[in-house]
This record gives sequence, C-alpha cells and structure tokens, in this order.
Amino acid sequence: MKKALVLGASGGMGYAIVEELVGRGIEVIAFARSKEKMEQLFKGYKNVEVKSGDVFSKSDLTAAAKNVDVIFHAVNIPYSEWAEKQPLLMKNVIGAAHTANAKLAIVDNIYAYGRSDGRKVNEEYPKNPHTKKGKIRVHLGEIAKTAKVPVLIAHFPDFYGPNALNTILHYTFEKMVHNKKSMFVGNQQISREFIYTPDGAKAIVELALHEDAYGQSWNIPAAGVIKGEDVIEIAKKHLQYDKSVSTVTKGMVRLLGIFDKQMKEAVEMLYLTEEPVVLDGSKYEQHIGKLPATPYTEGIKRTLDFMKKSR
Repeated sequence: MKKALVLGASGGMGYAIVEELVGRGIEVIAFARSKEKMEQLFKGYKNVEVKSGDVFSKSDLTAAAKNVDVIFHAVNIPYSEWAEKQPLLMKNVIGAAHTANAKLAIVDNIYAYGRSDGRKVNEEYPKNPHTKKGKIRVHLGEIAKTAKVPVLIAHFPDFYGPNALNTILHYTFEKMVHNKKSMFVGNQQISREFIYTPDGAKAIVELALHEDAYGQSWNIPAAGVIKGEDVIEIAKKHLQYDKSVSTVTKGMVRLLGIFDKQMKEAVEMLYLTEEPVVLDGSKYEQHIGKLPATPYTEGIKRTLDFMKKSR
C-alpha cells in the first residue's frame, strides 16, 4: 500500500487510521466534510492531503479515490439517518473503490451480533440482531459481500481515544476535563469493553496490508474489559477530579428521547450497557499476529491529555 484514502478522517477512528498510516510512511488522503477541522488536526503532516467533500456524492468520492490503493471507510453518521442513508453510503463507497480499482477496509461495530450468550463472540457467531440498527449493519455487510472489489470488515467495540468525540466515554470525560459534574452511561459495576482508537487503527491497517485478509470479517477486541467505576477512578486520579460521577440510566435516555431524536434512537442500543458483547480476537492473532492492546490506564490518560490540549 503506497497511498490510502481515509473517509471520515475527522472522526475518532478515522483520525487514528490517518495517524497510523502516516507512521508507516504511507501517503494519505484525509476526507471529511469539514476541511477546517481536518486542517487543524493534520497541520504539519507531510504525507497527508486534506480533501473535503460529501460522502453521499459519487463524484466527490470518485475524485478523492483516484490513484489510491486502499479506501478506509470510517464514516459515522447520526443514528436518525441510518435507515435512509447507510445503504446509500455503503454503495457509494464501494462504487468509488471499484472505479479506482482499490481495496476497501470497513470500520464496523458489534451491533450485528445482537445479544451475547455470555461467551466471547467470534466471527462465526450468528448475526441475528434484535435491534433496528443491528439489522441495518447486517444489511450493510451483505451489500459489502456482493462488491466487485476486495473488501474486509473489522468489528470493534465502543471507541475511546484522541479525537473520539461521539462516544460514550467522551461524554463522561468531557465534563471531567472541564471540572464539571459528570455522568457515566450505564451500570458502573458491569465490566464492558472499550477499544483505544490507536489500537484499532493499528489492527485494521495491518489487516489491509494482508492480501488474504480481504473477503473476510475480523473481530478486534480491546485490552480486556473494565468496570465503569474503574474507568472513572483512573480519570479522577489523572485529572485530580474530586466530584462524584452519577449514572445515566436507560429511563433517563428514554425520557430525553421524547425531545431529542438522537436520544430516542440510542435507547435500543443501551442493552449493550447491561449485557456486554465481548469480542474474541483469536482469528486475528492466529492469522495476523499479536493484537495491539494499550492498557486502559495508559489509554485513558493519553485520551484525557489530548482533550486538555484541545480545550
């Protein structure tokens, strides 16, 4: 891979993928809607060309993908637009890859797996989700499988990390960084999985460099599981934050959903805060190598430091 296009480069995982590619000496086209934000994020990067555009415009995507070897699809759109726009987005991205004769690496989540039976979830786990958004992710995977380009799909747990703004943990950390009263989404005593975005980026870029990784799905777990109360304690200690952190319950989100369509769409996914899905990364380790796994203590500190610098 000599040149790559990162779609959604201004988001959490997209930003981390750009950083990982640059660190490997690969030329990058960073694509997102906001040119101003990308220029701020990638100021001084020699191997990064910033291109702004609309992912729902075939011409914008085709122009951005010209002469690239791999396209990384890390675009995130609001929940309320998923049903209408996600299939169109996937078809546009596949079309751009086909025109450019490029490979495609897709950043995916765990929604398609639905509920866990208590075991770690591997790639053979049946995709029979009970949520609307889980069913959409299954449909998107089916679209990707019919693509006439090499495609790999990487499934990740919830993100946290530098510039990972639209995440559950960022919601908690943002208030703490500003020394304001903060809240944590879900039961603080339940152990859950959160992947540090630079680890996820290392894994998907490594996959993209392996020809035999295409045509398959890959589960990329985090560095184990952690209780919400432990996440909070690490952050408190690092920030010298002395306020208590309360809990956002499902009932609270449901109530907010009466007034906010994004909150309304989020309610069905809150089962993941009560019945965590934990990924099995055995396939990656058997075929690719050791999984990147930054300890939570270190990852949380780096994330908070990035947020403090960005204030």
